[in-house]
Amino acid sequence: MNSNTKPADDLAEAHLIVVEEEAVEVELHFDDMIAFAVFWAMGLVVFLQFFSRYVLNDSAAWTEEIARYLLMWVTFIGASIVTRRGTHIGVEILGQMLPEGAKRVLAFVIDCVMVGFIGLLCWFSILITERMQIQRMTVIEWSMGIVYAGIAFGCFLMLFRALQRFIANARRGWRPDP
Repeated sequence: MNSNTKPADDLAEAHLIVVEEEAVEVELHFDDMIAFAVFWAMGLVVFLQFFSRYVLNDSAAWTEEIARYLLMWVTFIGASIVTRRGTHIGVEILGQMLPEGAKRVLAFVIDCVMVGFIGLLCWFSILITERMQIQRMTVIEWSMGIVYAGIAFGCFLMLFRALQRFIANARRGWRPDP
């Protein structure tokens, strides 16, 4: 054996940095699964539209309209996911410049405005759902209330997640996440 080579046991004593990656935990929530299902339904409808238009050379007229409505549902259900995670777009420069007490007051005000705005959005989504019951979709003879009911569902999911976040922030005293 060469004097420059070390046995395998000696390698453990060498100062090598071994990085062990943490196992990634995937949290699946109710709104994640719904958004996933609606997204793939939309993908299937868009594929059907592509297939019927370019392969069969006879476009299915209903696919474009249904895909548009499913995209609206994905948007509002996805907004509930963003609300749960707290990853809405925000301007943080003011919060960084304020002292600790003012940061907490600002966080409280932001949470109140967000819950109030989403609550108002829920109210308007119910009103529009009721008013659109008499309207019909362009290609399919279904009520437009179905479309707006999906949007209202997403708004209420957002409100639920915003209230959960408000309660969690209140318990922490509006201090930053640990």
